[in-house]
Amino acid sequence: RAGPGRAGAGRALTPLCALLADVKGRPCEDFCVLQHSNRRVPAGICVITLAEAHPLLQSGKTIKNINYQISANCSRLQNKVSGKSKRTWLFIFQMQGAQFLTELAPLCRISSSDGEEYTIYSCIRGRLIEVNENILSNPALLQEKPSTEGYIAVVLPKFEESKSITQGLLTQKEYEEVLLKRRSSAS
Repeated sequence: RAGPGRAGAGRALTPLCALLADVKGRPCEDFCVLQHSNRRVPAGICVITLAEAHPLLQSGKTIKNINYQISANCSRLQNKVSGKSKRTWLFIFQMQGAQFLTELAPLCRISSSDGEEYTIYSCIRGRLIEVNENILSNPALLQEKPSTEGYIAVVLPKFEESKSITQGLLTQKEYEEVLLKRRSSAS
């Protein structure tokens, strides 16, 4: 599997933070959507990662388990994508069989050694292209390299929605302003 850090993809990914504050009563569980901006790939392909302020990325947290089994009938690991492609997921054009996701569709659940469980959401509407199976055997990648090898999933929005997905997401600068406000209100 290619992942977001291969074939120069990391240079063409624009970070947009999906600030889903207090989702289901859980504060500060922020996610980051890295949107691909290279013209040679499908418009708007997105990589879902943990944002820098997510509790799992704070010191003292150890990841115990990552589970892509969302319910008895839904496993993100069973996602099967077929279609025309060239070498990597970056060049998928005619995709079939991919699971459709809404903004609040769970991608996985992550348990930490302190007993906390975190649900990671898609943040955008689209087709699930890939989940990162490497984090199952090496969960530390989520914390050590969250925006490259430690990504959660790759999602492809509908072509007609690819430009509008950035609406409602924060730029890196806007996200830093939110973090500053959080810190000042906490003190």
